[in-house]
Amino acid sequence: MAVQTTETPAATTVDLGPASGLSCRECGERFPLGPIFACELCFGPLEVAYDLPVGDPEGLKKKIAEGPDNIWRYAPLLPVPADVATKPNLNPGWTKLVKADNLARELGVTGGLFIKDDSGNPTHSFKDRVVAQALEAARAFGFTTLSCSSTGNLAGAVGAAAARAGFRSCVFIPHDLEQGKVVMAAVYGGELVGIEGNYDDVNRFCSELIGDPLGEGWGFVNVNLRPYYGEGSKTLAYEICEQLGWVLPDQLVIPIASGSQLTKIDKGLQELIKLGLVEDKPYKIFGAQAEGCSPVSTAFKNGHDVVRPQKPDTIAKSLAIGNPADGPYVLDIARRTGGAVEDVNDEQVVDAIKLLARTEGIFAETAGGVTVGVTKKLVEAGLIDPSLTTVVLNTGDGLKTLDAVAPTSQATATIKPSLDAFRAAGLAG
Repeated sequence: MAVQTTETPAATTVDLGPASGLSCRECGERFPLGPIFACELCFGPLEVAYDLPVGDPEGLKKKIAEGPDNIWRYAPLLPVPADVATKPNLNPGWTKLVKADNLARELGVTGGLFIKDDSGNPTHSFKDRVVAQALEAARAFGFTTLSCSSTGNLAGAVGAAAARAGFRSCVFIPHDLEQGKVVMAAVYGGELVGIEGNYDDVNRFCSELIGDPLGEGWGFVNVNLRPYYGEGSKTLAYEICEQLGWVLPDQLVIPIASGSQLTKIDKGLQELIKLGLVEDKPYKIFGAQAEGCSPVSTAFKNGHDVVRPQKPDTIAKSLAIGNPADGPYVLDIARRTGGAVEDVNDEQVVDAIKLLARTEGIFAETAGGVTVGVTKKLVEAGLIDPSLTTVVLNTGDGLKTLDAVAPTSQATATIKPSLDAFRAAGLAG
C-alpha cells in the first residue's frame, strides 16, 4: 500500500494553522503534515494532531464570536491558515439549529428537540464543510485537481468548491445515483465520471488511480486528503454547542455512511471540553443507518467489534457505503457514551421525511429521513431519554432525493377553475 501518494512540496513549507502533524489512530505514531492517510507502521488511519490554544476559554469564545458567520470562525481549532477567510472558498457553515417543538410533541420529547439543518450550506449538504477543509489542504500541498469518490452530495460539493477556487475537478460516482445529484454535480463544469458498480467499487477505483501516474497532482478529498477533510465535520459539534449557549447536548442522532462524521463530531465535543469552552458532562451519541445498508447497526446489535461489509440496497443512497471505514470507531463511541446504533427500513425513511416536513417545514433528503426515523424508533424503545436535550442531524436537502417521496406526494386534487368544482372536491373547509 502506497502511503505517500504524490510528489508534493516539503512538509516544512505547509501552513495549516494549529495543525502540528498527523497521528495514527491505532498505534499513535506521528507523521509530518502531508497528503498521507495511512500509517506506515500499522496501516491505521491518520488524523490531524494539534497545538490547541488551551488556557483562556473566555478569550477564545470572544475571538470565535468576532469571527465570520461560517466555519472559519473556528479557524484557531482547524487545519487551515490564519488568513483562510480571505481566500476564494464557499464559506459553508453556521447553519440553523431549529428548535423542533412540533416534532417533539409528536415524538413525546419534552427536554428539547433540535434539528441541526445542514441543508442550508452552499450546495445544500454538510459535505461543503469537509470539502472546504480539504480544499485548504490541497492548496497547501500544491495540488491542481480536486477529486473524490462520492455517493452524490460530495461530488456536487467538490465541483462547486473547485469552481470557486479555480481548481480543475474530476469526480467519480456510482452510475445509478439520483438524477438530481447527478445534475448538481455536473452543472459546475468539472468532469463527472459514472462507475459501473456501487460506492465501494468507486472508492476502490479511486484508490488505484491515486497510485498511478494518471493521478499525479490530484487531491482526492476523501482519500489522500482524508485526515483534513474529516476535520470539517468537527464544526458541526462546535456550532451545536455554541448555538446552545456553549452547552453540550445530552443526546445526538447522527447518520452513518463512512462513519467519519460521527467520529469527528465526538472528537469536536472532546476538544471543546479540553479547551474549557463547555462544561464536561455525559452525552450519548446514537448512529443511524438505513436497514438496506446497516453494517454498523448489525455489528452493534450483535455485540461485535468487527463490521462485516454489506451490499447496499436502500433509497438512502447518500448513506449506502457497505464497507464503512470508520465503522469500528463508531461502535466504540456509541458504547463509550452509552448510545446505540439503529436502523430503519425504506418505508420508515419516507414516513420520517414527511413527518419532519409536516411538523417543522424542513424537507430533508433520505439521510435526514434516516436520522428522524431512527430518533422516533429510539424514543419508542426507551433508548433516547425524552426528558433530555436531543439534537438530530439533517445533512441534506430533500430536493436532491425527490424520487423517494414523489409517489406519495402529489396534488391533492385536480379541478376545473370554478368555486363549484372546489366545493365538490371537498376542500372548502
